[in-house]
Amino acid sequence: MAPRIPALSANLCLRPVTKPTVPNFLPITQTANLSQREKKRKAKQHPYAWAQAQQRKNANLKRQEELRQERRVEGDNDPVRGRTTAFLDSLENGESAAAGAGKGRSMAERRNFRLADAELKDVMQHAYVLNKPIHHSVADGTAMKGTVFHSENAEELFAEHERKHNRASEALKRITAMENANQKHRYYHNVHRIVEEFGRHKTDKSLKKLPKNAEPPQEANMKARVLSSIWDAMRPLSIQPPLVRAGPDTGSSEVQIGLLTARIRRLDTVLKSNRGYKDIQNKRALEMLVHKRQKLLKYMERKERGSERWTNMLDKLGLTPASWKGQITTYGRI
Repeated sequence: MAPRIPALSANLCLRPVTKPTVPNFLPITQTANLSQREKKRKAKQHPYAWAQAQQRKNANLKRQEELRQERRVEGDNDPVRGRTTAFLDSLENGESAAAGAGKGRSMAERRNFRLADAELKDVMQHAYVLNKPIHHSVADGTAMKGTVFHSENAEELFAEHERKHNRASEALKRITAMENANQKHRYYHNVHRIVEEFGRHKTDKSLKKLPKNAEPPQEANMKARVLSSIWDAMRPLSIQPPLVRAGPDTGSSEVQIGLLTARIRRLDTVLKSNRGYKDIQNKRALEMLVHKRQKLLKYMERKERGSERWTNMLDKLGLTPASWKGQITTYGRI
């Protein structure tokens, strides 16, 4: 016997469903991007829930603005740029007085190509003597170096010599001025200044080292101390010369942190000024530099916290605890 098939009702629709049905008992949810029409619909359909959502949103925005104002009042606790100091200003534009090697000198007084003012002055003085006109005092016509002149045109030659020397001196000053240098030469000059400012070949002579712990030894490392003292007694006595640094110190933590800070501030300035929100590669490079500096700061805090090296580095570079504590992200800054 064939199975009985119930007849289809007249009100049944066989067309596919274009929009899934949502049960009415689900709570209202506010998405990130809502159109004006959707907002009006939700406000009209669920006015109480919509008012509560808007109240929570306004409270969150108000709290964010309060935190932003507190950070600004506390001294710009920016984990990327930190506080602005005189030393950092001198690295960027030279308007403020710099600390350390270039103290009291502006960017216009510093010289490019690793030249000093005294060297440039000696070169110009030597060129002035070489090109100075010489009075004709040899009767037999012996050749002499320089411009030979007679007494009747002496004043004109001396005036022309002074004019050419002043013009050449001004040209040399403009060529070697740091304000006319490109970014590559400025970066090399800043690297040299940071090494001279934070290198331990300089700071060991002026800053006090971290004092050793005067507390009694713990029981955990007592055995290691005893074994170490026995090993030192068994070693043959020999006078070893003190260790001397071979050249400037470029690898210590404070020098590397200073170099990273200069690169971070320069890259952050470029991203903010040249449509950096589209520069994905440099935004990632900025994130990596910030995290690398954070690791060095954490290591430096464990080893040198409380020492003059630590406080001197934080004061000169304008770094705050926000630069090495917690999670740091650079996305959303540009």
